[in-house]
Amino acid sequence: MKMYEKLTQVGLDVHRNFSTASLRDAAGKVIARERLEHMDRQKLNERISQWPRHTPVILEATFGWGWLCDELQALNMQPHLASSRKVAAWRDGRGMAKSNKIDADLLGELWNEKPILKGGLMKHWWEVWLAPQEVRDQRELLRYRMALVRAQTQTKNRIHAILHRHGILTELSDLFGVAGRRLLSLLSQDKNLRASTRQTLKGELILLDTLRRLIARATRQFRATIRRSEIGQRLITLPGVSTVLAYTLVAEIGRIERFASSRCLLQYSLLAPQANDSGEERDGKPIGRHIGHAGRTTLQWAFIQAAHSAVRRDAFLRELFNRRTNGGKQDRGRGYITVANRMCRIVHGMWKNQQDYQEVPPPRPGSKKYQELLSSGNGPALARIGHESQAIGT
Repeated sequence: MKMYEKLTQVGLDVHRNFSTASLRDAAGKVIARERLEHMDRQKLNERISQWPRHTPVILEATFGWGWLCDELQALNMQPHLASSRKVAAWRDGRGMAKSNKIDADLLGELWNEKPILKGGLMKHWWEVWLAPQEVRDQRELLRYRMALVRAQTQTKNRIHAILHRHGILTELSDLFGVAGRRLLSLLSQDKNLRASTRQTLKGELILLDTLRRLIARATRQFRATIRRSEIGQRLITLPGVSTVLAYTLVAEIGRIERFASSRCLLQYSLLAPQANDSGEERDGKPIGRHIGHAGRTTLQWAFIQAAHSAVRRDAFLRELFNRRTNGGKQDRGRGYITVANRMCRIVHGMWKNQQDYQEVPPPRPGSKKYQELLSSGNGPALARIGHESQAIGT
């Protein structure tokens, strides 16, 4: 159609069963709107294939964007993801209502917004990273295992509740170890308990065993993935980072190139303290302190989990923890967050510079030790370290 010859950009408002497309020309004028049904995939592809090749298609990073982006890329389109939070704030700031038509028009209009310089790269203020299929597969397996672990915890809690309801006490420290499982198996056959209780307990034990097998299978897949990943093997050299945590970091970070500095990764990991403290200056700690709202809570969890173990294993990180907590006597939670913050910086340096963890940190450029090594003939080696590698172990 001649109409499609004028097409330069598309805004796509995606829903579960259909999408609303707003088609614009080079002048930014809306030349047509289309409703794309998702049920018939072949018909959907035929409609999209009428658009000119390499047309930018802007859609929000909402649930289910992955399969549609794959279809667009297969048809030689250029999908771009927009932050739902930023688009909503932009729409509200302009005093506009929310509808399928308005959302599609706004998304198409975003392409005309001038890119800004951020982290040394020209980026659109609204755009978020479109994770490739490999990273999405890793994240899907990660969330699957996380859901299984949550279900396992819920099952264990219900078993504890069964014993509590019937006044059954035990001195075992681990009810789900070898001795504990033997006790639970005997209780599920104890004629002194009511039939409904025995049936419930037996069912919960069967469910627990099934969940354990599924978790073990997913963990084996984690281990195989990390063995094949060069960066995964490097991350395991960092104290406190297990196979599961290394897989979590690899899946959630995806590509280190999208983080211009360790500060960017800290913000994404919700480990960079911020303060909303405008107006007159005040003495003491800033008010309105928080760790951000947009980021990966899973990354925050992974770094804090690693920090708990690293404090016991690594002298440098233990010293950092002790300085923050007065030898572990106060504010221990903040101490672990401080260690997690440092470990996040270390991970950025390790990944970006392809280096294993160094327990003894390299000297910072310009420091006295750096100058001493420079004068002793180690200049070329120090020059290769660079500024970013100072995050390793520091």
